[in-house]
Amino acid sequence: MSEEQSSSQSFFSSLPFLVIVSVLLPPIGLFLLWMRQDTNTNLKLLCSALILSVGAGYFVLAYFIYTRNFGEDARYTALEQHREQQRQQYGNQPVSQDTNQTGQPSLPDANTQVQTTQPNGQTPPNSTPSTNNTRNYWTDFRGANRDGSYQETAIKTDWANLQPAWKQPLGGGWASFVIENGRAYTIEQRRAQETVTAYDVQTGREIWTNSWNAEFRESMGGDGPRATPTYHEGKVYALGATGEFRAIDAKTGKTLWGKNILSEAGASNLQWAMSAAPLVVDDKVIVQPGGKNNSSVVAYNKNTGATVWKSLSDEASYTSPMLVNLAGRKQIMTVTKDRAVGLAPENGTLLWDYSWTNSYGINISQPIVVSANRVFISAGYGKGAALFEVSGSGNSFSAKTIWENNNMKNKFQSSVLYNGYVYGLDEGILTCLDVNTGERKWKGGRYGYGQLILASGHLIVITEEGNLVLVKAAPDKHTEVAQIPALQGRSWNVPAMANGKLLIRNGTEMACYNIGL
Repeated sequence: MSEEQSSSQSFFSSLPFLVIVSVLLPPIGLFLLWMRQDTNTNLKLLCSALILSVGAGYFVLAYFIYTRNFGEDARYTALEQHREQQRQQYGNQPVSQDTNQTGQPSLPDANTQVQTTQPNGQTPPNSTPSTNNTRNYWTDFRGANRDGSYQETAIKTDWANLQPAWKQPLGGGWASFVIENGRAYTIEQRRAQETVTAYDVQTGREIWTNSWNAEFRESMGGDGPRATPTYHEGKVYALGATGEFRAIDAKTGKTLWGKNILSEAGASNLQWAMSAAPLVVDDKVIVQPGGKNNSSVVAYNKNTGATVWKSLSDEASYTSPMLVNLAGRKQIMTVTKDRAVGLAPENGTLLWDYSWTNSYGINISQPIVVSANRVFISAGYGKGAALFEVSGSGNSFSAKTIWENNNMKNKFQSSVLYNGYVYGLDEGILTCLDVNTGERKWKGGRYGYGQLILASGHLIVITEEGNLVLVKAAPDKHTEVAQIPALQGRSWNVPAMANGKLLIRNGTEMACYNIGL
């Protein structure tokens, strides 16, 4: 045997060769390991565990790639086929094309496209809603006052035979619905486009879509747009994950005006993207790009899109602005990365601030106005909850702490207030607090990082796994009235409700339940 052949054989039986094969082809590496005669059993077991962990890593990576590319493609194909079947059912006329009313793409990308789809290519024949509801009740994120409280009608609490009125696929993302006069509006990810959609609440029929090129991806928090649209006086105001902001005609789906709030404010996107629902106040619509140089909170004219005022230089967080009355003063309340603030609606002047920080600078849950001058606030990531009081007059106010503890840590979701008690998910476990003292009354019901709203003295909870749960809103104990399976997959979207109809969704499907009396 030549020296060259001997050297070659020596390499193929060497430890470096075994390591290379084990990294590149774990099953073969495992076989070669156990064929070695010069390695003791304990070492073989240890090395086997390492090789198996490498193989498991490859499996997880392959599954992720498959799910992201092939699984996602199959899901969108199924969605498109479903909508095509709807169009055939309700009439299959040519699809109309929408263009930005300004004549210019509103995204910096010159390839931005806008498409408005109506099943008939014209004003839909069911543009008169299929319900008798004539009130515009749930037109804001978490309802009329952004407080998660439904008070329009009483609800039924016997869910023994409750079935969805309809259920169907939809695009990705974590936005909720707003509802007006029989129509529901939301924003979804559909392939490489964000899409604002209008649905008939009675049937689930897609009435129109308005799309643009944008795609936000984030492995931990999930893909797609987050911010719930806002309905106001015949317009839908929709904000995408990457800052695309549009005013859309609610009847036809046509773009009235649009812009990118991040580029206008010179701001960078957040780790988990733009999430705050636009707020309409008087003739303005308020958004939170989080820019420096007084561009953190921006007010645009709701009809033209012209800038009205800019305020603060805070980095944004994920909480939506609210129109409130505190200490006798109408004001905009929101929470930035480091503080809760009150702003004058007319010009954005800072009225008061209250330091509210956690280790990651992540504020997501909505504060709750408890009384004429008190506010409950909560955050996860190790923070907790507090009650603070706002006092003052004119443009000069201050805020002070009444109590603070860690009995309620709202992470992804917001609490609700009922008869002096706060109900919310404390890191996934339903909890009741006395709002005036912060005392915990009970803790029970492991629903994960789901969402909840209040209706007829009950909590309607959508669990993280997609179950619907009905719980009594009472401070004496945790009483679960009913629980039914509703959606498949991770469910972080806030329920919406109008005219007795409960709308729920997650990143893959949506459903409607008629629970009104």
